[in-house]
Amino acid sequence: MENRYHSVRLDVSRCRGCTNCLKRCPTEAIRIRDGRANIIDEKCIDCGECIRICSYHAKVAVVDAMETIKRFKYAVALPAPTLYGQFRGLKQPELVLEALKQIGFDDVFEVARGADVVTKAIREKMKTGDIPMPLISSACPAVVRLIQVRFPSLLPNVVDIRQPMEVAASMARREFCLKRGCAPEEVGCFFITPCPAKMTAIRRPIAQEKSELDGAVSVMEIYGLLLPHIKKMQADPDFHLATRYGISWAVSDGESNAVCPEDSLSVDGIPNVIRVLEEVENGKLKDLRYLEGNACVGGCVGGPLTFENNYVAKNTIQTMAHSMPRRHPDEDVPSSCLNKYPVRNDRRIEPNNAMQLDSNIIVAMQKIQRIHELMERLPGYDCGSCGSPTCETFAEDIVNGRCREMDCIHLMKQEIQRMAQEMVTLAQMKRE
Repeated sequence: MENRYHSVRLDVSRCRGCTNCLKRCPTEAIRIRDGRANIIDEKCIDCGECIRICSYHAKVAVVDAMETIKRFKYAVALPAPTLYGQFRGLKQPELVLEALKQIGFDDVFEVARGADVVTKAIREKMKTGDIPMPLISSACPAVVRLIQVRFPSLLPNVVDIRQPMEVAASMARREFCLKRGCAPEEVGCFFITPCPAKMTAIRRPIAQEKSELDGAVSVMEIYGLLLPHIKKMQADPDFHLATRYGISWAVSDGESNAVCPEDSLSVDGIPNVIRVLEEVENGKLKDLRYLEGNACVGGCVGGPLTFENNYVAKNTIQTMAHSMPRRHPDEDVPSSCLNKYPVRNDRRIEPNNAMQLDSNIIVAMQKIQRIHELMERLPGYDCGSCGSPTCETFAEDIVNGRCREMDCIHLMKQEIQRMAQEMVTLAQMKRE
């Protein structure tokens, strides 16, 4: 069985058993049982939607604390470009990069530089012409896991290029070792993450044997540590900055504008991504060349582990990008870079069989028949009172032994009415 890891966790002590998360989970991975939420491990994609919606803060993301970097002799920070958007009015990314050194990191390497390399790699791939239409971005691990669970037929469309943070980590480690003359195992590479899905992707990579990263610290924690230093920093002219295109990967449209500005589509927000993937699966978007999907509204700037309002952060990054030189990764990234560092995936992305009722086809067919019979009896309200998100998932939970028919309050009401009627009939028979 696959060893699963999830950054998104449930704090049982805070859960009140409301149905907010139940209704918003895109893979129907949450149930309410015994008055508390329960996350079905194999269905969770760590998108963080439940973290965002929970009024009681009962859903949390487990990431690494800053103290973790001390496990290594040297620590390199890999900030997601989203980090720049947390500081209103920021015009020079170098200020943030220099401040990261002040809080304990030995060096800094922009993930946006990894995005530049990935941009070039995908554009080179698209020139071959031997690609599925549309080619789907692999940058958002929550979207890729969504496809694994709900749209496995689209897995061949997912681009087989590594995420920018993975490419950046390979580059950062090698450059640091050459500069300091140290061994690779002495260097810890830590991603500054805006979302729990990236943390999960590090602990349980989707298409790699092992992640190039050693951990992830949340943007939220880093923001608080950086804030006192930002205003005092002087920009370091020696920093090799990413292009405006690489930095723009933090916002929706940024990736597609860099990779394929024509015949592309950018979608943000997990419900919207689902609707578009349904269109792709049904063959309604055949003329589309590239699809960028972001689980969070606004792109990575809308991640649940960020501090700033996502629209404000998006504006900050776009304003910064517009003031930068118009260098495109096609010209900025040397072709040798694509062979120098691991850019392609190690393995195929396999489907997640979480939606499969049973590995035995005969048993699965029997369960489907039982579900159809139950659906005839269920009211179809999808009210969630039973603890399952819909009547159909409730029927599936019954056949899988997760609950009982009488957990449906409407069926229970009907049963009580039937029993009451039987008692009335019995009483009348006795009087006669």
